[in-house]
Amino acid sequence: MATKTISDINASGKTVLMRVDFNVPLKGGKITDDRRIRAALPSIKQVIDQGGKLVLMSHLGRPDGAYDPEGSLKPCADRLGELLGKPVKLGPNEVIGAAAEALVAGMKAGDVVLLENVRFHAGETMPDKAKKNPDKKLTAEQQAKHDEFVAGLAKLGDLYVNDAFGTCHRKHGSMFGVAKAIQAKGGAAVAGYLVEKEIRYLHEAVSSPKRPFVAILGGAKVSDKIKLISNLLGKVDNILIGGAMAYTLLKASGATVGKSRVEEDQVEEMKKLLGQAGGKIVLPSDHAAASAFDFKAMTGDKPTVVAGANIPDGLMGMDIGPKTIKAFSDIIGKAGTIVWNGPMGVFEAPDYAAGTLAVAQAIAAATGRGAVTVIGGGDSAAAVEKMGLADKMTHVSTGGGASLEYLEGKEMPPIKVLDQK
Repeated sequence: MATKTISDINASGKTVLMRVDFNVPLKGGKITDDRRIRAALPSIKQVIDQGGKLVLMSHLGRPDGAYDPEGSLKPCADRLGELLGKPVKLGPNEVIGAAAEALVAGMKAGDVVLLENVRFHAGETMPDKAKKNPDKKLTAEQQAKHDEFVAGLAKLGDLYVNDAFGTCHRKHGSMFGVAKAIQAKGGAAVAGYLVEKEIRYLHEAVSSPKRPFVAILGGAKVSDKIKLISNLLGKVDNILIGGAMAYTLLKASGATVGKSRVEEDQVEEMKKLLGQAGGKIVLPSDHAAASAFDFKAMTGDKPTVVAGANIPDGLMGMDIGPKTIKAFSDIIGKAGTIVWNGPMGVFEAPDYAAGTLAVAQAIAAATGRGAVTVIGGGDSAAAVEKMGLADKMTHVSTGGGASLEYLEGKEMPPIKVLDQK
């Protein structure tokens, strides 16, 4: 890959600012899943083993630019300390400033500090505000707040490492601004091992795939995936579509969809897309349906199998049916490269998880015979984890929105800004 990585720098005697993704699920102040912390360990240990001083940055949740005890990274500092077998000090609530600078100044080689939630400071997410302004630019006051935060972070380190792929589609202070600030004072800005792996698998899957190349797309809204479908059409051999988004496409194809979820404003656009696809898009040929469903309670009627593509009035599609499962599995079974983003149905409810489970099992089997299989984060990653199949995939992305935008071909500013070989 062209981007420099943590393997290209020597952290000995340096203070390394590393952006990680510790946005972990919490319940009652306790971490319920520490995978994101464990995923950052290779990069963290690289700096420690070289005798560097490591200052970690992360967000947690969506605090609105002010301290919120529920968004504190203390549980993450405690858990990381357990994993490393050494104390990890937590930074002050203000994130930057004299107290943070004093804490970092007192560090010794091999020490680790975790700054408090970067979203406690309004400057972190300020670039998002520009999109909401009439001229799409920050006001002078907003820009000053952002610059203050970036400068405050840059004071704390000599080198910068981005190991937070899940946020690489956002031009936030700790993701983009501080990388540029470190470079401006002569320091390196590089990718961590996790970001390196993400770029390698996502890039190689799309740019030089083993054939046949099959994309599997699901989820709720086809409007969220239009750019992805359009970008992939010229690269793939097939796109298999399930989930609620399939019903908008089915309606566009002329099928009846009953009470299924349809984005009516996208039907005409989907007619054009199907016309451009040249038969590459494969839609469900049968369904698991229900007459009603309570999404909050995850309960409803037992599945009614609809034998054909047309769903009768009074029923809504909830999952792909057995014929579709076989058809999708057969295509997956012959694939050389598979990219999957989005479940086939309401997999959180056991009665409607069959399609997602079958697709996951087919992808795992394909991996076993040598196919390159990339799970594009978000609900797909959650599904394979829940089903115990994550370790049977070539790569499970840590970034839902980020992996989606990367596969769409969108520019990723926090990656583009990093040093190039």
